[in-house]
Amino acid sequence: MRFQRLGDAGREIPVVLDETGAARDLRALTPDIDGAFLATGGVARTRTALRDGTLPVLDPAGLRVGAPVARPGLLVCIGLNYSDHAAETGAAPPTEPVVFLKAANTIVGPDDTVLIPRTSTRTDYEVELAVVLGGRARYLATPEDADAVIAGYAVSNDVSERDFQHERGGQWTKGKSCETFNPLGPWLVTPDEAGDPQDLGLRLAVNGQPRQDGTTKNMLFGVRHIIWYLSQFMVLEPGDVVNTGTPAGVAFGANDFPYLSEGDEVTVAIDGLGRQHHRIGRA
Repeated sequence: MRFQRLGDAGREIPVVLDETGAARDLRALTPDIDGAFLATGGVARTRTALRDGTLPVLDPAGLRVGAPVARPGLLVCIGLNYSDHAAETGAAPPTEPVVFLKAANTIVGPDDTVLIPRTSTRTDYEVELAVVLGGRARYLATPEDADAVIAGYAVSNDVSERDFQHERGGQWTKGKSCETFNPLGPWLVTPDEAGDPQDLGLRLAVNGQPRQDGTTKNMLFGVRHIIWYLSQFMVLEPGDVVNTGTPAGVAFGANDFPYLSEGDEVTVAIDGLGRQHHRIGRA
């Protein structure tokens, strides 16, 4: 299934797309698509309601597309998780996942404007596969146990300011947590429809110029391993989001791509998970 939230920021309507692509209003089942919905059988209830034909059609015309999950408690990121990206930044491939936290309120809709911070000189982009938790992950015994706590997947752009990240005291969080720095969506796609998370193409373009074109096959640490690994250090709750790393092609790499500028148009896509299109503005 593909879940979506439509409407003004903070007032989004939860919907699910049926087999024809029509948006079906979920407000009879839940006020929002959030951790509580995912943790209490919301996906199964939605599947039943779709089968029974009890969900009314919602006309999406003119409605903004919001992030597909509301108010995650944690936004956890994995750095240098593709060997080609590590190589382009001059870093050795890590022997364990590189983990950092990004402020959860950076999450915005997939087509919302991304704002360059006021003192930024090197705002960058990163297409990433995002994992949304549907259950609690605490000291998982094996990577295979991750399947039971994953609600689904989404397209993510881990926007980054490289000066803040690398030159302002060594704290990656500073370069990752600026407002609007994590467009998410358009959909939360359940695992049965998303397919193999280790066999998805990822692409990003700026002003129509291809920048990133990779595949999740090249992750150093796969999705299951990441969720298992994180659960040994922190508790992940339903609704939390995990960004799993980016392939080569970022502006910070060794390819002479320019950093983002006001007015740029960015498109981001992952096979089967949809497409983002956002404009770059300035704070």
